[in-house]
Amino acid sequence: MKHQKSFKKLNMSGPYRRAFLRNQVISLIMNGSLKTTKARAKEVRRIAEKLVTLAREGNTFNNRRRAKAILPYREEALVKLFIEIAPRYVSRPGGYTRIYQLGRRLSDTAEMARVEWVL
Repeated sequence: MKHQKSFKKLNMSGPYRRAFLRNQVISLIMNGSLKTTKARAKEVRRIAEKLVTLAREGNTFNNRRRAKAILPYREEALVKLFIEIAPRYVSRPGGYTRIYQLGRRLSDTAEMARVEWVL
């Protein structure tokens, strides 16, 4: 049963999954869009939307510290999140990302999707 399970395991161990999703979110922040499988896209969206909600509150020390705890790898990604991305969504109550379905991958027929920021 899947009662009260808030995330997908994605067939990865915990530390590997956390690092993988962090890198995917960094890629989304730095490039503006991300092409991956549908299940991974949904998990990336969860983390990215939480980060934008945090960054919308302002560029304070505590908000930067909390965001750095989620994305500790690249300082440039945090700077871009707080300076460029978050100010666009100050008046928007949620839904900062959009997922487009791209069909199935030929090699293994996995459902592919593109995650990008809503403008």
